[in-house]
Amino acid sequence: MSTTTEIIQAVPAGTWALDGVHSSIGFEVAYLGGSFRGHFGDVDATLASEGNEARITGSARVASVQVKDENLETHLQSPDFFDAERQPELRFESTDVRRSGDEITVRGDITIKGVTRPVELTGSISGPITDGYARERIGLRLETVIDRTEFGVSWNMPLPTGEPALADEVNLVSDLYFVKEA
Repeated sequence: MSTTTEIIQAVPAGTWALDGVHSSIGFEVAYLGGSFRGHFGDVDATLASEGNEARITGSARVASVQVKDENLETHLQSPDFFDAERQPELRFESTDVRRSGDEITVRGDITIKGVTRPVELTGSISGPITDGYARERIGLRLETVIDRTEFGVSWNMPLPTGEPALADEVNLVSDLYFVKEA
């Protein structure tokens, strides 16, 4: 049975800060018969637990989007996509965290380009473990699929066949490593 209490048993009470060096938040979208991938270099997140509640909040700076081409990074920061000048951050705030064994489900609200929508992320949790510096760590891998057009990210280019070059569905993948704060 999945309950918030189960995660509290696996995550000792307290606040856990993101280990940004080992964490990543990325995306993948079908493009021209293949996949287009990117990630955000400047991310932050917190996992906090108290009593019977666990909460995850996080953000990514749009200006830190990274893909394999600098020109595409500039295009992704433009109003056609994320609009970094007017909407400098992507945000997430959980409303419910549930665990069943090593599986985890996190419901919450994601904000992209100033539009907030509910999402459900699923994945796995590992730890806590103690690292070589006597710090406790927890790892989360979370995934979800969103429709980018629901967030006002609607740029596309028709192909000669009339089909769009870029799919609307985007897979979001987060590998988050947390360190317990003292």
